[in-house]
Amino acid sequence: MNIFVVYCHPSSDSFTKTVLDTFVIQCRENGHFVEVSDLYNIKFSTDMTEEEYLREANYDEDYKLNQDVIEEQNKINKSDVIVFIYPVFWTEAPAKLVGWFDRVWTYGFAYGSKQMKYLSKSIFLCVAGRTIDHLRIHGQFDSMKNVMIGDRMHERAKVNKMYILDGMSKANADLRNANYTIHIETVRQVANTIDNNYEEPNLGIDL
Repeated sequence: MNIFVVYCHPSSDSFTKTVLDTFVIQCRENGHFVEVSDLYNIKFSTDMTEEEYLREANYDEDYKLNQDVIEEQNKINKSDVIVFIYPVFWTEAPAKLVGWFDRVWTYGFAYGSKQMKYLSKSIFLCVAGRTIDHLRIHGQFDSMKNVMIGDRMHERAKVNKMYILDGMSKANADLRNANYTIHIETVRQVANTIDNNYEEPNLGIDL
């Protein structure tokens, strides 16, 4: 199986980087091909240019795309599964990942004539400082799922799964340490069931 990972975190010294490494190693050990776009490492441009905006606003599929966007779209169309690994910043993904969607989800690719491959699965592995209970109480739980699965992956994959690896704030070392091993095991199990398009076992916090 071909797996495309979109990874977004500004620091290599992070639990999110450990999640990435664990996931990629497990998938490769299981015989899958994995390609990673580390958005900070490749210095992916966050901002949509005026020309890109006008292309989308005018639904102009013939307007030439920038090469960095074409490369990301090609990675998607070579894949069976797309995986997003990122920390939660103010209920959202980091700005660089939001900008990735703004620029890569183009007219004629993600919508319009839809040249984007219909994927077997999309997976979101999100690292959150807050606990799931907090995210639920304050409505952030639903917001995160609605934006990523309801909007960005809407009808673009057969199966969509989101896992919140919660309680990982450095402000609460005891909770972070207690959750560390649990979350890493969840990541391994997600990797081990990635070629299962039916209902997986209950793995951690599966939204």
